Amino acid sequence: MKYSTKLSDALHILAFLNMGAGQRITSARIAESVKTNPAYIRQLMVALKSAGIITSSQGQAKAELTRQPGEITVLDVYRAIEGNKPLLHWDIDTNPECGVGIYVQLSIADFYQEIQRAAEQKMQAISLQDIIDRYDKKLNELEQKSERELTP
Repeated sequence: MKYSTKLSDALHILAFLNMGAGQRITSARIAESVKTNPAYIRQLMVALKSAGIITSSQGQAKAELTRQPGEITVLDVYRAIEGNKPLLHWDIDTNPECGVGIYVQLSIADFYQEIQRAAEQKMQAISLQDIIDRYDKKLNELEQKSERELTP
């Protein structure tokens, strides 16, 4: 089963733009980092621009964040990319003549709504700055580990 990586790819784009602020960053350069094609990156950037998260000019490699990274939440990016699409999907194609098929799915839907609300609360609490800070921490840990391995 194929799953969507749009949210993580969009967050990757935003982190890349923030870290390269002031530089000429093309969709091809971002696509190389994400390991995808530039058209896909441009598609995500259009959604981010429509949501007011980035600014850009057609034909210009000067996309920028419209807010500080601490003011952009994972939920903001999720809504920009996925709209109101739920995280989990229940099966609406069950046998309508089977009480189990109908009521089990309706019960599952109730729990999925609870999960959705909890996930959205957590996504609202995580900012792009949090992701960048975690990136810096992981990079620092890797560098320290490399230094320890090189030291006799």
